[in-house]
Amino acid sequence: MKRPRKGAGRPPAARHPRKRPSMEAILAERPLVLATLAGIPKRDRRDVEAEVLLNAWNAVRRGLYRPDPKDKPRDALRKWLHGIAWRLASHYVNSAYVRHVVPHPSPLGLLREPVGIDMHAQMEAREVLDAMASLPPWQVDALLSVDDPESLVAYAKRRRMNPSTAASRLRIAREALTLKLRRWRR
Repeated sequence: MKRPRKGAGRPPAARHPRKRPSMEAILAERPLVLATLAGIPKRDRRDVEAEVLLNAWNAVRRGLYRPDPKDKPRDALRKWLHGIAWRLASHYVNSAYVRHVVPHPSPLGLLREPVGIDMHAQMEAREVLDAMASLPPWQVDALLSVDDPESLVAYAKRRRMNPSTAASRLRIAREALTLKLRRWRR
């Protein structure tokens, strides 16, 4: 038994003859395209508009513009362009790029709410700084060496000490800081 081909019950998609409107006719409908793209942020609207016009022109060149001969030529072109703009606008709005990325040199400058460090993190940072201030200077120096861009070996050589000694001092300083913080947090 032979299976009917997929979509056999549907009428063919290209029932009408191909038309080739000029690029000038397509560009004359820019206000309609811009009105369709009104929900897109201004920073991206020109890009999406250009994409709509480019897609429309490419579709015309490939012979995909086949308006119903009953419609007025301008009305058919407007409906077709509106469809292209609407589809591209929906793809733009639903894209992950738009939902998750804000292309701005300082994205925090776009937020309307004041941005700052939360109080809990600020309190913990003060606690660590107070604990470090109560340590002997050699331990503070060893702890700060971790933030140095140079390696621990270079740090030891600059201080004229054995790298193993520098590593031991860092380990001792970390243990002392941990012990102080545990005592203070109890």
